[in-house]
Amino acid sequence: MLFTSASLKYDEKAQIKNAVKILDEKGFSREVFLLKYLTNYRGNDNWLNASTKFENAYAATNFPFEIMTVYPDFFVYPADDTERAAILLHEAQHLKGADEKEAYEFVWRNRQKLGWTKATHGKSVVWQNVRRQTQEFAPNLFMCDWNEANDCTD
Repeated sequence: MLFTSASLKYDEKAQIKNAVKILDEKGFSREVFLLKYLTNYRGNDNWLNASTKFENAYAATNFPFEIMTVYPDFFVYPADDTERAAILLHEAQHLKGADEKEAYEFVWRNRQKLGWTKATHGKSVVWQNVRRQTQEFAPNLFMCDWNEANDCTD
């Protein structure tokens, strides 16, 4: 899986390292351990995964192999390293065996702890995409009619 895929460039590795550092500073020690010491990063899919398209994906994880493909959008669309940290936090859930619902729900419930909020990032492309996808995969978080966004975690 690794031999048929491209390696990440130096500056891409640095951006990942910065995002992992943010997760570490915010107290996500389990995820940091996985991302720092057990994950193999690659820049594109191997021949087998390339046959399956990932719509709106910034990254994808091959569980249980602890291989993460980091797509070009990961380096283009996030407003900053905090948004990249949010993406890696999602993928770290997959490294632990979580499904999409669990991964989206974990990130959405922990966005305040991460420092990734509507006030700081609400207008970004990544925020809007992740919010929409969280509503799709974890609609139970958006059933509270007492606020305008119906977000029960606010």
